[in-house]
Amino acid sequence: MKPIRTALIAIATIAAVLAVRRWIGEPIYIASDSMAPTLTKGHHLILDKITFRFRPPARGEIVSFRSPVGEAHESVKRVIAVGGDTVELRKKRVYLNGEPQLEVYAYYARPGEALQGDDMPPAAVPEGELFVLGDNRDNSNDSASWLNPATGKPPLFLPLSEITGKVRGVY
Repeated sequence: MKPIRTALIAIATIAAVLAVRRWIGEPIYIASDSMAPTLTKGHHLILDKITFRFRPPARGEIVSFRSPVGEAHESVKRVIAVGGDTVELRKKRVYLNGEPQLEVYAYYARPGEALQGDDMPPAAVPEGELFVLGDNRDNSNDSASWLNPATGKPPLFLPLSEITGKVRGVY
């Protein structure tokens, strides 16, 4: 009788752990420095999968998502603009609804170089989508630099349906 009980407890434990990872939260690992200095390569974090079931992401939050341009991995970036906002980039500076933004978290590894994504004319973020950027602006594959492999054109925005969770504290 004891082996059956032990097996049932083991099965119930495994099922509970898998359910928590699928619907509540899971550990993630930062594999690049695109969010440096906020999050650097090697950081271990918790991905909260519950919060965005009750509300959409807000400006300034760090989110994890599936790539809108077909990359095989999930990415982590900061939400800069939400549906209804107008976002513009001028010489690496973000303008939200016409106002320059003070972004103390933004880092420019190559401030004197003109790079793809440093300038972008004003664009209205559609409802149900986000504009996201890495904190390490010169070394981040994000809304300012994505190119759709099928069309060669930038998609600019991330559909809310691709968000997998909110990034929470380091462990």
